Amino acid sequence: MASTLSLTGAVHTAVSLIPVVAGFYGFARYRVIEPAMRSGRVYLAGLTVSVFTSFGLSSTGGFSPAHALGILALLAAFGSLLVPRLSFLGRLRPYLAAFGCSFSFFLLLIPAIAETLTRLPTMRPLADSPQSPLVRFTLLAWVVTFIAGFVFQVWMIRSRRRNAVRGGSPAR
Repeated sequence: MASTLSLTGAVHTAVSLIPVVAGFYGFARYRVIEPAMRSGRVYLAGLTVSVFTSFGLSSTGGFSPAHALGILALLAAFGSLLVPRLSFLGRLRPYLAAFGCSFSFFLLLIPAIAETLTRLPTMRPLADSPQSPLVRFTLLAWVVTFIAGFVFQVWMIRSRRRNAVRGGSPAR
């Protein structure tokens, strides 16, 4: 049976595509979601609106795990803005800032993956529930992708710092 979206669900879905596109663009262009860049600002604004519009949705009629992930994503993203100002974190600041935005993106896509696989294609969705093997495997692949991506970001930040110390191009 095809599952339909309410008007609120359709608006939420459309709005939720904004941080997804901005996040992927930021990763492709800067290798991080950079809040100082336009794509980073669009990501943060889109994430905020996406999370707030999700509160009008619930298949259970109340607060859901997806809502909790949205709140955690907001805390991670906006916490990453605070990290550079916390001098006691020392050399960890760029790593923690990158982690915060990347982790928020990771969290944002967990419900998106489950919803997409259980709703598309509309007449015969790929998965019958969020607990289906396909959804679980896809989420496991997403966890592995997140870990590999963050390891790459750490390597990139370290390389930039080394180049800056050696007199190369300035660290970003």
